[in-house]
Amino acid sequence: MATVALPRPIPHRNTATDSNPITPPHTLQDVGPSASSQKCIVPLPNRHIPACPTGPSKAGDIDTPPESPQDTDEYQYQQTSLLYPPDAYTRIDDGDLSIYEIDADQIADSLSFAAGQPLPPPSTVFPWLHGLHPNNQMQQAFFMGRRSCPRSTPSSLRAVTLVKADGDLTVARLKGAIAPDEFLRSGPNPDFIEADPADGFSVRNFQIQPAKVAFTSDIIVYGNDLGETRRVAWAVAGAQLRWRQLHRTQGKSLPEYNTFFCTSTFDDFVRRHGDLVAVDSAGNLTGNVLDFVHQERREMWNMTEASEISHNVFLGPTPESGSAEERKFEILIECSDLGRLNPTALKLIAEGGDGFVSRSFIDFPSSGSILPPTWSHDDADAILDTCRWIYHLAHGAPGHSSEQPGQAAEPKLTRPRKILIHCADGYTESTLLGIAYFSYSTGRPIPDAWVHLHTIKNRNFFAYPTDVALLTAIAPRLLRESPLCAGQNLGEGTNSAQNEPQWLSSLDGSFPSRVLDYLYLGNLGHANNPDLLRQLGISQILSVGETATWKDDDMKAWGAENMCVVQGVQDNGIDPLTEEFDRCLEFIGESYHAEPHRIPFTILNSMP
Repeated sequence: MATVALPRPIPHRNTATDSNPITPPHTLQDVGPSASSQKCIVPLPNRHIPACPTGPSKAGDIDTPPESPQDTDEYQYQQTSLLYPPDAYTRIDDGDLSIYEIDADQIADSLSFAAGQPLPPPSTVFPWLHGLHPNNQMQQAFFMGRRSCPRSTPSSLRAVTLVKADGDLTVARLKGAIAPDEFLRSGPNPDFIEADPADGFSVRNFQIQPAKVAFTSDIIVYGNDLGETRRVAWAVAGAQLRWRQLHRTQGKSLPEYNTFFCTSTFDDFVRRHGDLVAVDSAGNLTGNVLDFVHQERREMWNMTEASEISHNVFLGPTPESGSAEERKFEILIECSDLGRLNPTALKLIAEGGDGFVSRSFIDFPSSGSILPPTWSHDDADAILDTCRWIYHLAHGAPGHSSEQPGQAAEPKLTRPRKILIHCADGYTESTLLGIAYFSYSTGRPIPDAWVHLHTIKNRNFFAYPTDVALLTAIAPRLLRESPLCAGQNLGEGTNSAQNEPQWLSSLDGSFPSRVLDYLYLGNLGHANNPDLLRQLGISQILSVGETATWKDDDMKAWGAENMCVVQGVQDNGIDPLTEEFDRCLEFIGESYHAEPHRIPFTILNSMP
């Protein structure tokens, strides 16, 4: 099961005041017992800050996490490996240094064995793996303020790290291989780099973890240039020796990790162990190994692939210039921060008839860029005119601008054009125009258009509170001037637009993220909007580390059996979830197999 985070943080929008006060408030804690319900967790106000200014901090400024229990003494847990002890491998000595020869078959066996090892208990690797530089006072204070954990290297770890000698990972890459410069400082006396950030604050620091793991690994160096491979292997062995000596001078014990020199060529892996080959010699992904970066790009593309939302109008990501995807469309409207309202450009295309250029490129402001203090009636007119001319061009139907109602001659009928509304990722910046046009072209009120685009047209969105305010403000005009509402009483469209559902007044602009057809990922703000969840077809909630507050009627209508609460876990980079996985997966699995159409909803400590 994958998870998709919100693309960027957005400011919280206060929910509308309800005439029915909640006395007392109900929380999801009221629903059934939890396995960890007896724990008392101290709130952590700043647990979502991704980065902080550098420099010393005041003692009173640090919000330290609650102390988490030490589940397992690291000395009771020791990883094992086929590479240690290295008695079965040919040893080559050079003074105090030693390296060992290893072939493709032995590498495959050692990696398979390592993959079958259980993960170390979190208490044995964190917070060391987060990065605890001695000069980083903020990071030290956050992780160490109420804990007695040492920052020393764990002695229970023994991983296997593959290193490609020439550092070029675009070709001939084995599964999980890294470049030497990701963990090794070159020079006359090679040494391990200082991976821990000396300033700033983060409870993630994923970028330092390959190096940190390499420090606690037996390292295998491979490459087609055997001379270069051997040279890098000696450099790594020297760095490992100095690493041990450094710990010894500090009175700390460290296991002896070794360096291995691969005697097989890359072609040997291709022929006999293709499952380990991530990138072939020509630089092509083999598909045999899951590449998370490539997989994310592919899933993002699939999620936002261009699709038709209205007749001849598509939403999707920006196609490559000159590509076959770009040539599918005759008019491409790019939404970006540099875009401007320019309906005249579309008008000129329409008035040019069929003799106009074959492909036109127009821009439009991105979502969130038209702010309430600055937008005016002219902006509203321009948005309406943009929708009007898009509709005219997509249908080949006549139309006129609201700037000169009834004065300009209507253009003649032209052939319909295929139009793409696009942005870099296919949804973030094009949300404003996409929803506005869908409402205009279908005659649906903004709330209905928003939900319909997501649930029926399968489009994802990311809007800002300012977009909610702007779309709500122009909603009556979108309906009143919609071709599908022609002939209706003017009051009907206005009444439809003004009948704002409760969930819209509580919307900060974003919907929860659809991870799978039956699973959403959201934050506390989404969970506190049960009307929105119902609109999306969500009928069950798995709450992890957060507690929603609901009214009596909502709690009763939802049903205790449709809620699962995990307490005693905070998003602080320390508290483990491993003990809760079985219960969470069982809840999701039972729900899915019983009624596959019911959608669970997961709250995971996201910024509200």
